[in-house]
Amino acid sequence: MTKIQDKSDIKELNRQELVLWLTEKRIEAYRADQILKWVYLRQADTFEEMTDLGLEVRRLVSQYFSINRLEKKNIETSKDGSKKYLFRLTDGNHIESVLIPEKDHYTLCISSQVGCAQGCGFCLTSTGGFVRNLTKGEIISQVLDIQKDLEDPLRLTNIVLMGMGEPLANYKNVVGAIDTITSGDVGLAFSTRRVTLSTAGLVPFLDNLGRDTRVNLAVSLNATENKTRDILMPINRKYPIEDLIEACRRYNLRPRNRITFEYILIKGINDSSGDANRLARLLRPVKSKINLIPFNEHEKSEFKRPEEAVIRAFQDILIKKNYTAVIRRSKGQDISAACGQLRARSI
Repeated sequence: MTKIQDKSDIKELNRQELVLWLTEKRIEAYRADQILKWVYLRQADTFEEMTDLGLEVRRLVSQYFSINRLEKKNIETSKDGSKKYLFRLTDGNHIESVLIPEKDHYTLCISSQVGCAQGCGFCLTSTGGFVRNLTKGEIISQVLDIQKDLEDPLRLTNIVLMGMGEPLANYKNVVGAIDTITSGDVGLAFSTRRVTLSTAGLVPFLDNLGRDTRVNLAVSLNATENKTRDILMPINRKYPIEDLIEACRRYNLRPRNRITFEYILIKGINDSSGDANRLARLLRPVKSKINLIPFNEHEKSEFKRPEEAVIRAFQDILIKKNYTAVIRRSKGQDISAACGQLRARSI
């Protein structure tokens, strides 16, 4: 069970843990559902608002727990409607979340760690190093707090764990947060089909993830042979491409689902026709689709974005090999668009 300290954030507990705590205090178990619905569905900020709880229950719960909100330190809004949030945590650290407008809904990209230990050569977040894992409550709060800001909260339908950090390196808290985010009765009621976790490829956790959740999987691949991937993504030295592809092949997918492979195109590094053909061969054993992401240039990297003709040629090769290959254009180019850029300016 989660260790309960004075004024713990109630979001750190799941339903079972809250039921156990209430039972120990001689409070009826069904009160847990009432409390969690107030927190997640009614967006309560205090326990005093929970009017279907008796006064003594409210006083006792508020004595031990709080309902924490993240401090919005900065919000940048792009001309395309994207919003990048910089949140200040209670210990003074900062994380980012990005709200992305789509045609008929919003997608929210959330973080799982303060900083990142993976050291990927193309990523701005990695240049700041790793500080700590986010708690389950801090992960959930990114969704809850931004949802509360929206004029129409129901338009936020998609969640992607593609922000700061490696989600599988914070496995317990991430899976716990996903459980709350996708719980229809005592959580935020997001469909598991609309939640996606992106990983750099921590192979030992993939089997567990397929067992413990039903969310979508995205794998940040970015190279077709180990020599290049070793340079771009140091995790490859521990879990090389062959091991990663085998783990993806046996991943517990829903029927008709596919794994998304993210491939950041970097000029002169991984954007040749040879790379495209190798990628097509590499992914044959896996039910897959491919997101091609032209590199988003930033001040701390010498990597460059390929020319548009090169990007299109790469995509054409994959399409001719019968892959679904989509070019993902970065939004928010007129603000601090690169992951970790807004945080970097605050520290």
